[in-house]
Amino acid sequence: MWGILISMLSGALMSIQGVFNTGVTEKTSVWVAAGWVQLTAFLACVVAWFVTGRPSVGAITGVHPRYLLLGGIFGAAITYTVIQGMSALGPAKAVLLIVVAQLAVAYLIELFGLFGSDKVEFQLHKLIGLAIAVAGIIIFQK
Repeated sequence: MWGILISMLSGALMSIQGVFNTGVTEKTSVWVAAGWVQLTAFLACVVAWFVTGRPSVGAITGVHPRYLLLGGIFGAAITYTVIQGMSALGPAKAVLLIVVAQLAVAYLIELFGLFGSDKVEFQLHKLIGLAIAVAGIIIFQK
């Protein structure tokens, strides 16, 4: 149950953040907005680190494979693409496309066991669910 609730909260926060970031972009620029997002996220992480305990920052050097350290770069790219998508399509359409793309890529990652994830067997009902989600995009566009 916790996983469901926290995932729903994550989705809600992503939608709200996208709208906020798009508003900041309208007054500044996309890179100023993206930079602000990353800077304030860093500050929030530092505060959380102090509040929740201080595990070694040096442990980051033990992360393998090294490509796992690219999350921040992905974060900047995500911020940029969400801002651009919401600006072009509006929040609802952009989020719908984002979520379906996330679902499709996540399923491919699981199917092929990419990036150290557990490999799962192909299941037709999951492909049908993804097809229904794509149909939902088409219906929503009307």
